Amino acid sequence: MTMNIHVFFIVCPMVFLAGIVDSIAGGGGLISLPAYLMAGLPPHMAVATNKLSSSCGTTVSAFRYLKNRCVSLPLVPSTVLAALAGSAIGARLVLALDERYIKGMLFIVLPVTAFFVLRKKSPLDTQGPALPLKKQLVIATLAAFIIGAYDGFYGPGTGTFLVLILTGLARMDVRTASGNTKCINLASNVAALVTFLINGQVFLLLGLCAALFSILGNFIGSGMVVKNGAKTVRPIIIVVLILLFFKLLTDF
Repeated sequence: MTMNIHVFFIVCPMVFLAGIVDSIAGGGGLISLPAYLMAGLPPHMAVATNKLSSSCGTTVSAFRYLKNRCVSLPLVPSTVLAALAGSAIGARLVLALDERYIKGMLFIVLPVTAFFVLRKKSPLDTQGPALPLKKQLVIATLAAFIIGAYDGFYGPGTGTFLVLILTGLARMDVRTASGNTKCINLASNVAALVTFLINGQVFLLLGLCAALFSILGNFIGSGMVVKNGAKTVRPIIIVVLILLFFKLLTDF
């Protein structure tokens, strides 16, 4: 793809905003992926390049959780392997689809994802006593594979879905669930990114520039004390989705 400066002016500020949104209330991918599409990137390249920029923020978050011992380490090996496998499969599936079908699917997938991500102000608290480690391992591994496949195929909402499953079904506390979610999400991001890189779908220069803005947005957002953060970012996400729908309609 030819490098046009307007692409950077569209993508980088929106990815920066996505980083802030993601650190406050989650769902940043609902802004960053549409940003690449509105900038004119083909669907395959948009999904692939979004993986590059989002992976950087996820890497920082995952290491921070590990450093602060907010991760259940016994769950890491199997869930990471499951996420790697699932994401690689999902990425290969999306590459096999014609771009016209991907655009058509976005009309359904984007609003459905937005509904599930935005309906909750925060992840569910653990209900009832914690499950035995073996049961947590089974649930977390299955979730890592299935949601990992979704992440490789599409992506936005992955972290929210994982936290909801780990707290609601595996009955992990929110802090630990968030830590393990970041490890799983990092693995799924890496697997998808490698698959897309091998197939030449990543706009490297744009993705690397956007990654810097993503890291900056996450850094600023994580340091902000924002009341009702989810309510604050919902209108932003809705506006971005509406703009994307108009963009998709004009492309058909």
